[in-house]
Amino acid sequence: MQTFSPRQTLNGRFLWRVVVAALAAFLLAGAFLAAPAEAAENGPSWVVDTADGSHGSGRQNYDYLVERGDRIEDALVVVNDGPAPIDLRLYAADAFTTETAQLDLRTREHASTGVGAWLRMAQERISLQPGESGEIPFTVTVPDDATPGDHMGGIVTTSASTSNGTEPERRAAIRVHLRVGDAFQPKLSVEDLSVNFSGDPLGAGLAMVTYTVRNTGDTMLSAEQSVTVAGPFDSFGVTAEPIENIPRLLPGEIWRVSVPIDGVVPSGLLAATVTVVPLYTDPAGSTGPLAGSEHTGNGWAIPWLLLILGVGALVAVVFVRKLRRSAPQKAGGLA
Repeated sequence: MQTFSPRQTLNGRFLWRVVVAALAAFLLAGAFLAAPAEAAENGPSWVVDTADGSHGSGRQNYDYLVERGDRIEDALVVVNDGPAPIDLRLYAADAFTTETAQLDLRTREHASTGVGAWLRMAQERISLQPGESGEIPFTVTVPDDATPGDHMGGIVTTSASTSNGTEPERRAAIRVHLRVGDAFQPKLSVEDLSVNFSGDPLGAGLAMVTYTVRNTGDTMLSAEQSVTVAGPFDSFGVTAEPIENIPRLLPGEIWRVSVPIDGVVPSGLLAATVTVVPLYTDPAGSTGPLAGSEHTGNGWAIPWLLLILGVGALVAVVFVRKLRRSAPQKAGGLA
């Protein structure tokens, strides 16, 4: 599945646009929001952009601060940069985070419940000759029961032939981001935390710590994370190598994490401590850490060496006692 990206502001210079689109396709094919159109090999020959108007000019994408019940009117610009006529279909879709930590848009086959359902294009199809551009109005109606916080989606343009399933879909899309209300509750939770130990029965081994991070708040969040494993009473503690940050998650999304930690001493009941520090990006674009939280899960690492030594010692004690009891008693003599 391809990712999508916002478009730089239209500057009216046709040849320069072609050069920029080609260079972006070569360097950034497949990157979300990194180029105006997803132009990889056999990619789209058109670009999408925001229209200048009451909401601003020179915008890279659509960002709105709204309240429940609001209605927004805006427009999309499509430019045919290719050598042949194009026939495009347009639709809105919800966004989601992929397994490769990129933000993508649902395809037409997936029903939208957020931005993709709130946004309506004035027309769902457009045909353009080479070098021609078109402006398509759209409206966004925020439901009266919309949840406060971040809502992400986008507008997708796709060739009419590929949207019919006759060939791989080629898309160019642009982001639509709504913030409903002005009070936000950013929060992450850690779920299903567990520890699985494996290794040399007579030495240290590998502890695999797995857990799921869920965005239980109402705003997009990424996070820093660290993991430590220790035995009873914090003995034999080992900290994992630096871990990549959790990508930005939309409200309600999850991210599964597996962290291997080597050199863990099997000391019975292991305790894994996961520390998560949410990173919040405010409406002005500044990112900073929020208060972190610690979460603990347990797993067993049987200390076989100690058990073997303990059982050996017990057997030796029992054996010695048995020998002493079975030894013949000396007969006592009469005076």
